[in-house]
Amino acid sequence: MEILKKWLQRHLSNPQVVILFASLLLGFVVIVGMGHMLAPALTALVLAYLLEGLTQRLERLGMQRMPAVLLVFGLFMTVLLLLVFGVIPLLSRQITQLVAQLPTYLAKGQALLLQLPERYPDFISEEQITTLLNKLSNEMAAWGQKLLTSSLASLGTLLALVIYLVLVPLLVFFFLKDKRKLLAWFNRLLPRDHSLISQIWQEVDQQIGNYVRGKVVEIFIVGAVAMITFTFFQLQYALLLAVVVGLSVLIPYVGATLATVPVVLVAFFQWGWGEQLAYVFIAYLVLQALDGNVLVPLLFSEVVNLHPVAIILAILVFGGFWGVWGVFFAIPLATLIQAILRAWPDAEDFSADATSEDPQS
Repeated sequence: MEILKKWLQRHLSNPQVVILFASLLLGFVVIVGMGHMLAPALTALVLAYLLEGLTQRLERLGMQRMPAVLLVFGLFMTVLLLLVFGVIPLLSRQITQLVAQLPTYLAKGQALLLQLPERYPDFISEEQITTLLNKLSNEMAAWGQKLLTSSLASLGTLLALVIYLVLVPLLVFFFLKDKRKLLAWFNRLLPRDHSLISQIWQEVDQQIGNYVRGKVVEIFIVGAVAMITFTFFQLQYALLLAVVVGLSVLIPYVGATLATVPVVLVAFFQWGWGEQLAYVFIAYLVLQALDGNVLVPLLFSEVVNLHPVAIILAILVFGGFWGVWGVFFAIPLATLIQAILRAWPDAEDFSADATSEDPQS
């Protein structure tokens, strides 16, 4: 208890640490307590942060801030409209088709499972297969109930989507346009001496900015190449599977393995065991190898120097807290923690501060 008391006295006596701790605590409370209400603003803030990199590049090329913002925002709206009116309807159609085909796939899978006791009687019995099928049936019934419930609440979802489509682009534009004004206003809220926060933010800004922008580029490249590959082999639900493969890069070391399952299953139910399944599987492995050995080093050569164990733990912890958003921001948040630990004053710094403040020294 005495050790904890000394530690608190030593650290909380430094105003920089107090300011940092209060800022982190306030940010955590706002996100956890009002994250649902502020979701459009937080989404717009993330998108504006992503677009700021391209805006700054145009400024470095000699373009004024306002024309650069208008050009970047125009590109953003073009991509958004293509997604809303082109990709999302097609994606929704393929999801509907897949759901309609599920009973057929389940029947084929059940037939294959029932053949296992005949082929491998020493390893598996009919009772085990029956138990497994009953569990799968119960899980599918529960999943169907959830799907029905979500469909009944589709009106609220549609209304929320309309709100996002109006508010988010508007907020993105103002975040880009008035960036300097907003940052100046925020700086006025902080104490004059906030060098520790500035030091941490400089490192985090560079690391997180490069990582998130690189990850978005990686998602689009991997998804586009997967779409072209699956379309070439005439694989069913090519767009849906390409989206799954593209988003799988959000989860390092695990996402690629998880995305393999739906790709192989759809190919198997479409063609069965044969050359087509092998070709698709080999092409998918080549895509993952190129992503891991060429694209990732190219995009993230100087970004996020974290141990794989730290990355996996961050995904588990933040994914447990905030779901999909937690998984997406797990590595940036881990980078933030790493930057705080690096910038945290050690015992020598506290001793030096105490000595400089002692008038008799």
